[in-house]
Amino acid sequence: EVQKHSVHTLVFRSLKRTHDMFVADNAKPIPLDEESHKVKMAVKLRTEYGSVLHMPTLKENLREKGGPNTGDPYGHKQYSGNQGQELEYLITGTHPYPPGPGVALTADTKVQRMPSESAAQSLAVALPASQARMDANRTAAGVGDIYRHAGIPERSQPPGMSVAMVEAGGNKNSALMAKKAPTMPKPQWHPPWKLYRVISGHLGWVRCIAVEPGNQWFVTGSADRTIKIWDLASGKLKLSLTGHISTVRGVIVSARSPYLFSCGEDKQVKCWDLEYNKVIRHYHGHLSAVYGLDLHPTIDVLVTCSRDSTARIWDVRTKASVHTLSGHTNAVATVKCQAAEPQIITGSHDTTIRLWDLVAGKTRVTLTNHKKSVRAVVLHPRHYTFASGSPDNIKQWKFPDGNFIQNLSGHNAIINTLAVNSDGVLVSGADNGTMHLWDWRTGYNFQRVHAAVQPGSLDSESGIFACVFDQSESRLLTAEADKTIKVYKEDDTATEETHPVSWKPEIIKRKRF
Repeated sequence: EVQKHSVHTLVFRSLKRTHDMFVADNAKPIPLDEESHKVKMAVKLRTEYGSVLHMPTLKENLREKGGPNTGDPYGHKQYSGNQGQELEYLITGTHPYPPGPGVALTADTKVQRMPSESAAQSLAVALPASQARMDANRTAAGVGDIYRHAGIPERSQPPGMSVAMVEAGGNKNSALMAKKAPTMPKPQWHPPWKLYRVISGHLGWVRCIAVEPGNQWFVTGSADRTIKIWDLASGKLKLSLTGHISTVRGVIVSARSPYLFSCGEDKQVKCWDLEYNKVIRHYHGHLSAVYGLDLHPTIDVLVTCSRDSTARIWDVRTKASVHTLSGHTNAVATVKCQAAEPQIITGSHDTTIRLWDLVAGKTRVTLTNHKKSVRAVVLHPRHYTFASGSPDNIKQWKFPDGNFIQNLSGHNAIINTLAVNSDGVLVSGADNGTMHLWDWRTGYNFQRVHAAVQPGSLDSESGIFACVFDQSESRLLTAEADKTIKVYKEDDTATEETHPVSWKPEIIKRKRF
């Protein structure tokens, strides 16, 4: 009679039998398959050494290995420079341009074709240290020249594959060496910025600032409920606009029409016609204080963000609320617009950043890396990247998916504002009045500023609420808690010798989160 067992017991027995069957082969190495090994090595050569596979090879080295083709079992073709003559160097691959003086051309390489990137990168040839080498330095076209001639933008070599030419009298020591890429790139030098003008006139904290597209004047909004327009060159007051009944928290000037938009803690969003200096439109809908606003660069759309945890998209002309962007769980402190996707970016007191789909009115990506409120977001004017500021860190991100790039650590304060210019100078302004200036690419903090408060103010009234570069990017304007606007400019007298980069790779740390 067959004894019945549970399924569990049967499965366990089956496993045990299988184990017993194969336990003897457990430590045996798998026999090497020649064909697959060749494929694997060919792939490895391509991926890891692809940039240097077509570099010239010394003929002496090949002779030791037994001819040009015996040393390469993976099918990479090699061509000698000229079969009939004794040449000191071999050329590998076919190049549309002469690889250097003193090297004969074949019918293949005489053909003038548009160089591929890999071909153009591999045109550096290690020639013996001789008169010919010196002549070559004077006459041979460099990789950059070839790129420019072909109309291709010049491109730096990938890190880890930079080519070092070693001169040793043309003997065997002439070599192409792969350098190890530095772990931290050296920061670009930027001249320090210095305070050169303090503008006073507001009777309360200056909460927001914007420069008009023509660079003739700028506008500020304040806790004294007024909006003031100032001449940029002289710093003189041109105009005061009244209409808000609480602190003005955001201002922006349209590049597409003669309109100024403002928002405030009175829940109001206003559109001012600057030809008549009057409010011509109101945008009603927010349930609490409106903290920030931005205009879309290519379409007539206004985006505002509020303490009611939403951002709203408005049609500028019809005043209609196109979308209400809901999803944040706390006040939305900042909003930014761009023409490329994602077209709207918001930062909130719920510690998250959201990238939005403008057409659908839905979240594309939510970034949760920050531990504290995100009060500031800034988009780089040239790169497809942006930065966000929070008391824990300033973080840089890549569009369109919000991939993390790096942390900029060291500004240990509540960061209210960020600004960046085309030169890669990032400015962070904090609630305690400190302003840090960073090199965008490396995250190196090259200057720290803490300007004195206006005479008659308390030291505690030191705080930066907003900062912006003018359109020429030669002036930096800050809106401050001592009721002033401070204007900074680059120090023209500074040089790299007088203000060196005190850069130590070992002390610069990048945290992942």
